[in-house]
Amino acid sequence: MAKLVVGLGNPGPQYSWTRHNAGFMVLDRLSRLADIPVTKKAFSGLIGDGNWAGERVYLLKPQTFMNLSGRSVAEALRFYKLSPSDLVVIHDELDIPFGKIRLKEGGGHGGHNGLRSLGQELGSTAWARIRVGIGRPVHGDVVNYVLTNFSKDEMESLLGILDEGVDALEMMIREGMPKAMSIFNGR
Repeated sequence: MAKLVVGLGNPGPQYSWTRHNAGFMVLDRLSRLADIPVTKKAFSGLIGDGNWAGERVYLLKPQTFMNLSGRSVAEALRFYKLSPSDLVVIHDELDIPFGKIRLKEGGGHGGHNGLRSLGQELGSTAWARIRVGIGRPVHGDVVNYVLTNFSKDEMESLLGILDEGVDALEMMIREGMPKAMSIFNGR
């Protein structure tokens, strides 16, 4: 069986290192480590495919901007004849402290426009999630916060966080969600 692994983010160099692009960053790290280039244009996004962690994986970076991500994902799921249960979405999460990785099956959008779009387009929220903690701003607007770059201090630990996201995905695929949740959600 195959998996569609989606990293959420916004296209364009001005967003590359913003907190809202944590999903893209984890997917880019996986792309490099697994040697699966995500460069082919399809489904209003960039896609790559290959074998990793004992599975056929399709890696997708929607290029529609966050609030329309669901269109890209729905197209890819239909094309590959996959269901939401074959989907893993990697995204930033305000309600988790910076640097923590948490796994979740299903659930609401919690105000995240990318997840809202996915739920609307798929008619379901029954997919796996890898949530990359970005924390909440101490004060100020959440929208501005998610669209600002990681701080210098945060950047120093970012590679380790991205690697942990890839490790969590690998365990989820190889050993199942319950085992991966028991390990990564307890850290």
